[in-house]
Amino acid sequence: MHLKRQKSPSKWPIERKGTTYLVRSISSSTLGIPMIIILRDILKLAQNRKEVKEAIRSKKILINGKQAMDDKRGILLFDTMSVPSIGKFYRLSVTMGGKFCLEEIKESEASRKISKITNKKILKGKKTQLNLIDGRNFLSEIKCRVNDSVVIDLKKGSIEKCLPLGEKSRAFVFEGKHSGKNGMVTKIDGKKRMVEIDDGKKRINVLIKQIMVTG
Repeated sequence: MHLKRQKSPSKWPIERKGTTYLVRSISSSTLGIPMIIILRDILKLAQNRKEVKEAIRSKKILINGKQAMDDKRGILLFDTMSVPSIGKFYRLSVTMGGKFCLEEIKESEASRKISKITNKKILKGKKTQLNLIDGRNFLSEIKCRVNDSVVIDLKKGSIEKCLPLGEKSRAFVFEGKHSGKNGMVTKIDGKKRMVEIDDGKKRINVLIKQIMVTG
């Protein structure tokens, strides 16, 4: 399946003029972007799809510490991408203009990822399952609530710690008109499902569903 370039998500930082069709992501197109577009159109590490597929076949690309398998796979918000052969490591983020971007990071940072808790279930045996915004789920004894974030140790495949949503928490805005901004939570309005964030210049009001706690 392909996607018409003119109808591609506004978050994708691509030229609106060019080939008529683009590869459709097999993951969420609102929370991420296909690997082929990242390697070919954004980072310019490949000239065409053939080169992207060869890089994957040669096991040169790692996503969240694991070998990439499909060029259509979506790299999601805060996922890490490693290209050890050239010593480059990246994390998918969002710019102030609301576009996806690849931030270059240190190799040591590529083994961890932050993700948001969107749902929490109590299973048989009183085990707690945390469902995350990126589709992952974990059985964990760590005390967390919906809308908190967790730090994932990608090497161990486990949750390292919880980052609770509260006043004085650090938060990143990944959707809406304030996309790309981050700062300290100064107020939480549970009824309106909003938070007030001090971004260092002014205070902004953002829906809780549009933020991710980062510290």
